[in-house]
Amino acid sequence: MNLEELYRQVIMDHYKNPRNKGISDVDGYRLVHLHNPSCGDDMRVIVKVESGIITDVRQDGTGCSICCSSASVMSEALKGKTVEEANKLINYFYQMIQGNKLDEDKEEALGEAIAYKGVSQFPARIKCATLAWKACEQALKEVEENNE
Repeated sequence: MNLEELYRQVIMDHYKNPRNKGISDVDGYRLVHLHNPSCGDDMRVIVKVESGIITDVRQDGTGCSICCSSASVMSEALKGKTVEEANKLINYFYQMIQGNKLDEDKEEALGEAIAYKGVSQFPARIKCATLAWKACEQALKEVEENNE
């Protein structure tokens, strides 16, 4: 099995079996809702930060396999990280999606999110892959601004 096939399997697994999906109670969470009008992806992300550590990330939305699976991967990648670590990972993800070469440490830090490396070859899909990450980034910014 080649790397591309492995990445495709990761994406489809997260699409068919999404992690941290579903939002019911938003008390104590920061909610951000983003929509991608160009393809119809719609994503809500909630983040809970306690003492500078992301204790929970949940996502819920509709869209293509790239958007929904990326939200699932993002929710797993950022949970348990400090806000600073999460912001670094989000930045690494954006760099990778834009086709920039990452050093080995950064690629390793991304974990399963590395599966979206090939998205850089499809500019129309970049927004799909980054929608949930942008929502989480915005939620973390709001948390920092409000000193939560």
